[in-house]
Amino acid sequence: MATLIGERHSQAIWRDYLELTKPKVVVLMLITSLVGMFLATRAGVPWTVLVFGNLGIALCAGGAAAVNHVVDRRIDAVMARTHKRPLAEGRVSPAAALTFALVLALLGQALLLAFTNPLTAWLTLASLLGYAVVYTGFLKRATPQNIVIGGLAGAA
Repeated sequence: MATLIGERHSQAIWRDYLELTKPKVVVLMLITSLVGMFLATRAGVPWTVLVFGNLGIALCAGGAAAVNHVVDRRIDAVMARTHKRPLAEGRVSPAAALTFALVLALLGQALLLAFTNPLTAWLTLASLLGYAVVYTGFLKRATPQNIVIGGLAGAA
């Protein structure tokens, strides 16, 4: 019985952390990444760049999304659409979410540096900071055009 409860609890925690990464948004970003990779070369994309490059981008995007959850946790708690998010309900602490975000971002950057090139790593880092800091921290609350401007971070 205790094992069953422990397994259920572990699954719930795993799902909470997955939710922090906004996986549907990350998948959409990866589609644009894949298209860009295939349009960039006639010779074909090496499998290591294809797999590890997109994994690195996904990890960085997930890290940025987790930061977004931390910054928005109080607003999320009072909005009908977002009040059940992991930080809004207190299922994940802000410190744990930030640690998770940092680990994802560092792993993503390491993969990009190891398997793609420095330019890709730098542009991905700029996108991560653009979304996590500029968009989430400032633009979201400053202008109704925040989605248009924030989309630039995702498009990069």
